[in-house]
Amino acid sequence: MRHLKFSLILIFLGSFSSFAQETTFSEEEIAIDKFTDGTLTMPSDVKNPPLVIFIQGSGLTNRDGNQSGMQSNFSKKIAHQLAENKIASFRFDKRSIKAKELNLETISFDDFITDVENILSYFKKENFSKYVIAGHSQGSLIGMIAAKDNADAFISLAGPGESIDSLLAKQLSAQLPQLKDDITKSLQEIKITGSTSDYPKIFQMVLHPKNQAFLSSWMKYDPSEEIAKLKIPVLVINGTNDAQVKEEQAKILHKAALNSELVLLENMNHVFREIVSNDLTKNYQTYNNPELPLHPELIPVLTDFIKNLEIK
Repeated sequence: MRHLKFSLILIFLGSFSSFAQETTFSEEEIAIDKFTDGTLTMPSDVKNPPLVIFIQGSGLTNRDGNQSGMQSNFSKKIAHQLAENKIASFRFDKRSIKAKELNLETISFDDFITDVENILSYFKKENFSKYVIAGHSQGSLIGMIAAKDNADAFISLAGPGESIDSLLAKQLSAQLPQLKDDITKSLQEIKITGSTSDYPKIFQMVLHPKNQAFLSSWMKYDPSEEIAKLKIPVLVINGTNDAQVKEEQAKILHKAALNSELVLLENMNHVFREIVSNDLTKNYQTYNNPELPLHPELIPVLTDFIKNLEIK
């Protein structure tokens, strides 16, 4: 009987603990405008918390950090854990997700910047203590441009330090070194004129004419030049086991930024999971496993940076 009573107490305490954990924050679906839908995550019983606006990386990435065939929920996990640390956040679906619904024939890189600026304008009407923009991968460049003269701080998460034309030239040439000159010429033509018909057809998925206008709008921004324009506190984070954005890119951003802190998290990959193995297959398998926890040092680093803004 004593064992049964003890078990019932454990069940009760376990249920109470789960309930308490679930009520540490609340969430609200918000439409900023016809292009931008997202989720505001608010910590419970906190007056005027700081707000983080989280920008996703490239592709058809939704507010939780997921794409078709890739469910990792990293953005959702970050939002919930920041809320547990009394930090609010807004994460949103990229405009490209609504392109078909809105009959958008073209989207430019500048459209993504405008969306973040509009999000900031929307929330500046509310009572948040600080406004922090955090951009992941491609979102890093979008965020640093939108943050200028608008935000209190900027966080780059696995953000490239080189321009996209430079990165593409290196990545594509590494696959087929014999086409290096042709690749470089094609990218330069896209950058200067906005299009090209002369490109290696083997890379059609990247360099197809339907992608060229967007690439051209992206190429005009150099991350190291843009981050140097920021006069606000900057945090640059990268994982040492990121298969997509190497830590050298973070060092480029850190060197260029006037007021930055660089944090390299040991064995963290591109979706913020800890993976010790150098096996690329195992690394990419984490992209589709939402049950995996975030890297244990990520939230403490983010929390410390954001809360230190409060006392400055």
